[in-house]
Amino acid sequence: MRAAFGQQFDVPDGYLNTASIGLPPASVAEAVVDAVRDWRAGSGRAEDFDEPVATARAAFADLAGVGVDRVAIGSAVSPLVGLVAASVPDGTRVLVAKGEFTSVSFPFAVQARRGVTVTEVGLDELGEQAGEHDWVAVSAVQSADGRLADLDALRAARDSGTRVLLDVTQAAGWLPLHLEWADVVVAGAYKWMLSPRGAAWMAVHPELDVVPHAAGWYAGAEPWGSIYGLPPRLAPGGRGLDTSPAWLCHVGAAAALPWLAGLDREAVRAHCVGLADAFRAGLGMEPAGSAIVTVHQPDAAGRLADAGVVASGRGGGVRLSFHLYNTDADVQRALDALA
Repeated sequence: MRAAFGQQFDVPDGYLNTASIGLPPASVAEAVVDAVRDWRAGSGRAEDFDEPVATARAAFADLAGVGVDRVAIGSAVSPLVGLVAASVPDGTRVLVAKGEFTSVSFPFAVQARRGVTVTEVGLDELGEQAGEHDWVAVSAVQSADGRLADLDALRAARDSGTRVLLDVTQAAGWLPLHLEWADVVVAGAYKWMLSPRGAAWMAVHPELDVVPHAAGWYAGAEPWGSIYGLPPRLAPGGRGLDTSPAWLCHVGAAAALPWLAGLDREAVRAHCVGLADAFRAGLGMEPAGSAIVTVHQPDAAGRLADAGVVASGRGGGVRLSFHLYNTDADVQRALDALA
């Protein structure tokens, strides 16, 4: 058991795989276990989950730097991006980063029958070429290698008329974010936000009109009064895009996200990036300011696994990620394996 940032973590030595699956604090796991126990015993009630959903929604808004009235809930990133992609006009021109995570790019690409086009360029070229497109859709931190998108350039593009969608799944939880300017901010819970898979959020700028293609009872202004009958009685703002929550997942998110939102975010970034850059320095690499490092060595995966380091193969290399529960000892274990 490790102590970090006021929480206890049952994390094994050498676990450097948060970019795939974040490990929850013990208190978060216990909250989910308690909810499962209530479910098993028949003592849980559907209405009991309204409060955790609201708590997690507000904490995500805080972490992303957006108003809570903009935030919709969902179960994963791609269905939420799909709502946006299905709402853009015919013939929309979309710009994405080459090698972008496909939950961001596929929802737009499958709109090709409506004349929607998707163009891939290098991550560093997005800001320069944004003006030639109607939308830019990109991960703020790239999943494959941890590179950071130039948010200042994208904000300037947005000011010039190009709409911007940001996936912050690999950013929220370690990178301080202030994204009220973006048209869409979306994220899944189960990586850096240390919550169960099955909870996701999307913040939509008030100027943007997104059709609630997946509208159901939970999108109602009064959800428990929207279970039967027409006409649709949808909530204003982001809640009108809600889909019915995966209850147990939001119990975990309601325990994890307020704690993360209450931390000193610059201290969190300094810890995570400090470990990653120390690892990079040990391999003779330049600092990158990211909590994710990808190593391209032919035998890296096997050597790290033999040393008990948990990492993931991504983009032709091995991806290591450093979060709150990691320490200098994890860095040294990985360096020793690759020495």
